[in-house]
Amino acid sequence: MPMPSIYNSYNPEHKTPFGAVKTGQTVTFTLRVPAGYGCQTPYLFIQKDGGDFVQLALQNASKQQDTDIFTLEYTPIEAGLFFYYFDLWVHYRKLYRGPKGEAAETTETGALYQLTVYDANFTTPPKMHGGVMYQIFPDRFYEGDPGKPLSYNERIYRHDKTKEPYFWPTNQEGGYLTRDYFGGDLLGIEKKLPYLKSLGVNWLYLNPIFEAHSNHRYNTADYLRVDPYLGTNQDFARLCQKAKEMDIQIILDGVFSHTGSDSLYFNKEARYPTLGAWQSPESPYRAWYNFHPDGGYDSWWGFDTLPACNKDNADFRQFICGEGGVIDTWLTLGASGFRLDVADELPDSFIAEIRTAVKKHGEDKLLIGEVWEDATTKEAYGVRRQYFWGQELDGVMNYPFRTAILNFLRNPENADAFVQSVMDICENYPAPALAALTNHLGTHDTARAITALADQDPAGRGRDWQSGRRLSPALYQLGINRMRLATVLQFTLPGVPCVYYGDEIGMQGYADPFNRAFYNWNSHEARLIPLIIELADLRKSCPAFASGTLQFTTVQTGLLAFTRTSQNGLSKAAVAVNCTSAPVTVQLLGEQVEIPIFGHAWRTANSTV
Repeated sequence: MPMPSIYNSYNPEHKTPFGAVKTGQTVTFTLRVPAGYGCQTPYLFIQKDGGDFVQLALQNASKQQDTDIFTLEYTPIEAGLFFYYFDLWVHYRKLYRGPKGEAAETTETGALYQLTVYDANFTTPPKMHGGVMYQIFPDRFYEGDPGKPLSYNERIYRHDKTKEPYFWPTNQEGGYLTRDYFGGDLLGIEKKLPYLKSLGVNWLYLNPIFEAHSNHRYNTADYLRVDPYLGTNQDFARLCQKAKEMDIQIILDGVFSHTGSDSLYFNKEARYPTLGAWQSPESPYRAWYNFHPDGGYDSWWGFDTLPACNKDNADFRQFICGEGGVIDTWLTLGASGFRLDVADELPDSFIAEIRTAVKKHGEDKLLIGEVWEDATTKEAYGVRRQYFWGQELDGVMNYPFRTAILNFLRNPENADAFVQSVMDICENYPAPALAALTNHLGTHDTARAITALADQDPAGRGRDWQSGRRLSPALYQLGINRMRLATVLQFTLPGVPCVYYGDEIGMQGYADPFNRAFYNWNSHEARLIPLIIELADLRKSCPAFASGTLQFTTVQTGLLAFTRTSQNGLSKAAVAVNCTSAPVTVQLLGEQVEIPIFGHAWRTANSTV
């Protein structure tokens, strides 16, 4: 018989409340120590990140059979990241963090527990909670104006939308990487708003739309102008208005860590009549960049076509965050927020200014960041980041959940690892941020979800190997089966599901540019869309999915079941997925439910009492 747990941070009998806490909110720690240990006064050792440990004694509260109960109430008064462990003060026994929140008893040292403390005033847009997001790579979604002229001669128009994007580097003969355009535009998105509404979408995330000289548009040329091949600023304003009439909000990609060298600010290619930073020290934009004595300059990851911006320059910050600046301009035109590209390369103080600029347009405006790891413990350039202390981001792109879902479905024996990954995020993230995470299965920076779920790992393989690869009929069926389960998890775990355009019809492709093909509007794949619609309706009908707690009830090889419970306890949902080789029976909200192979099930209960 296993020994009763002394401490588990997931268990409300040991720590209340679960997870992150607000400033001024009391945390109750409870140790349940076997009486045979002879423990008299255990201690909590807790430190604010980078500071010294403070030693606090737990009090002997009671005795239950052969267990001594010790408790301590701790009230943090400042936001930040805290770490702790316990010392039983008998025979050198200490309690550090083990798997799934369970204390690991040792006489040495171990992993520290984490306590995230966030500003008590931190909130995120309620409209985001319980919502459904959809990501569009603008050039590859839908062409609303096929008669528009090419804006620049170097842009190559792809008439055949079924073809693969060009993938040869531009320094090779015939290389057209990033120079081919399939013609997707803002009018096309506007025309497809009814389709998006039918999926249950109420948030749109658009990859960059600002003028730039590549099809991905991450090399911004003019922050204040829509790329002419997508439309005009007026087209964007109309799109936002039409979307809001359907209760759909639009957020834009903010690329503020670097610009293009071929921009009106840097102007290395002398495309613009402005005096660019590259052309002269007298340029009004010179201080936006860091030049070297030898004539070189800081650039993003060494790409000289992407000069890095000086994020500490007051004039640059004013241009982005000030009145009439970039954020003000696009939110005035109708955008409902921003996604910050490579947020780890923006100083905390800059992100705080961006947040202030966004929230000036209303607390309902959204600010999320691109962070691939646990955003609470993220370090960048030797600095621990402050994304979720309450003054910066509302949420982040939830890559840890994506990794956990794909790994579990490809390797069903990893159920415990899945739970560990998911619960780590739930424990570390503030509740308002957890409700505003974007849960995606694929993005413009990853392989397509169905490819990642069913095909070979492309690690170490070049573009020639990736080009043209398609799943066999058998693997495609496997991919669809796994996609269905992945979608259920995506829509029912904490956070907001974000569907990458085309994933709903099982589009395939490895990394950039193969994950950025034109949407196949002639697709006959109809096995995922009805499920997405059903799940979107489920999220709207059951408040437990908006910001409810999470508890796993079944964790076995290939089988997961969990419950979501709303904060007021009036709404509950239970979800199960089965990727074993046989049907299984699980209990969901007191009901025995049989789930077939590659099947799923859910039950909900809402009460007004």
